[in-house]
Amino acid sequence: RFIKMAEQAYDRITKELAQELEKRNGTPQVVAPKAPAPVSEAVAAGIAAGNINITPKGERMDLSESATAEQQRNAELLAEFDKRRAARALVIPTDDGDVKTMLREHGEPICLFGEGPADRRDRLREFMSNLTGVPIEPRREPEEQKQETKEVWYHEGSDELLEMRRWLTTYSLPRANARLVEARKALAQADTTRTARRQQTHVRLRSFANHSSQVGDTRPIAHCQFSPSGKMLATASWSGLCKIWNMPDCNPVATLRGHTDRASAIVWHPQADTAAGETTLSLASSGADGLVHLWALNQEKPIAMLTGHEARVGKIRFHQSGRLLGTTCFDKSWRLWDVERRVELLHQEGHSREVYDIAFHPDGALASTCGMDAGIRVWDLRTGRNVIVLQGHMKSVLSVDFAPNGYHLASGSEDHTVRIWDLREGKSFYTLPAHTSLVSTVRYEHTAGDYLVTAAYDNTAKIWAAPGFASLRTLAGHDNKVMSIDISSDNQYIATASYDRTFKLWCSDPTAV
Repeated sequence: RFIKMAEQAYDRITKELAQELEKRNGTPQVVAPKAPAPVSEAVAAGIAAGNINITPKGERMDLSESATAEQQRNAELLAEFDKRRAARALVIPTDDGDVKTMLREHGEPICLFGEGPADRRDRLREFMSNLTGVPIEPRREPEEQKQETKEVWYHEGSDELLEMRRWLTTYSLPRANARLVEARKALAQADTTRTARRQQTHVRLRSFANHSSQVGDTRPIAHCQFSPSGKMLATASWSGLCKIWNMPDCNPVATLRGHTDRASAIVWHPQADTAAGETTLSLASSGADGLVHLWALNQEKPIAMLTGHEARVGKIRFHQSGRLLGTTCFDKSWRLWDVERRVELLHQEGHSREVYDIAFHPDGALASTCGMDAGIRVWDLRTGRNVIVLQGHMKSVLSVDFAPNGYHLASGSEDHTVRIWDLREGKSFYTLPAHTSLVSTVRYEHTAGDYLVTAAYDNTAKIWAAPGFASLRTLAGHDNKVMSIDISSDNQYIATASYDRTFKLWCSDPTAV
């Protein structure tokens, strides 16, 4: 190919020189052609073998059918690219109403089956790119005539919800006042007195050891909680069974049968120790079957069932009054129930992913929820407003608990950390690199908040001082993930429930019990 191009160039230059000499002298001049450059022996051998073909001057070779088809396809691709470039340069209105109007003006259907606003806009763009000289100007209404409508979406509240909000106001204000009075008394104490009390508590906690261990079920135990008096412990298992054990002997008292799928949590009614009668509410449990069962102490079957959840129910928690029950659900919402009337008062959405745990403020006015969206939300139950959004965890938040002082909140996350939040400032002021795996549960000590406990999937539970959050003790003994932890009301015992199908009881002096 290159030899042919060189010969053609040489012939053209020779012809031009001959024409120029003829003009000057008036006689035809013949310029002797320049001898072709000697070819190499390899090229000569290729020509002789027929592998190199030097076509005579002026002769052209026709393209093959495949080459012609390829050339035509390339031309079509270039035309398509030019068409797309022109389509991108078009100014297409973004308002769906303007798009429909323009389609109607050009005789095109304004909507096709299964077509959304974005697809409709792309169809208009493609249609206009096939036209020439058609300007596209979106139709705009005058600003004075255009009215923007805002859609407000909410669950309509019932009369029972309004009554509950009013009752919560009268219930929480005296409790808040009493809490502030106790805080002032504690602040009036000498620093040495407060320090001595905390040091005594911390010394006792550092001596905590395993008191007893009990196989609780044939499946992992997902949750455990002490009764208000601390004389009994309730456990919920993935077998769907909930069991009650006496303390500290860890002997079974009752087996509660009702869930058809994994039980997620079981909680005691605040007045369970004073309950009497076959239908008196003592416990509530939740499960992956989407149901919440209400139980009496002397019955193995539920006395009532709360339905309405559209997915798995996560953790649940009784309100301090015992009148309300908060439930979390994997349908991205949480609910508030009146357990006396057995009715749903509030169905609250707000989380972008599954909601996992709920906690109530010591005064009873606020609720905190957390979930798989790595966020924590604080709700005012008296108004229904989401008053605080706490962001900081990198992964799912699996547990929350209010401190007794009323303005601190602890959260445990899948990112292996525990964060302590100051609700007055709405931000985290301390982060504990607590465990080497996800933190399943975090609980404050109930009375003064002098310490908190955490459970995690690294097979351990830990006790932390508060404030200061120094590690006081690591409770190691489970063979698998620790899924729940709780503190007895008298602060003498700590119970842990594990994936290894056992629960363990911990105390400061096991031999003296």
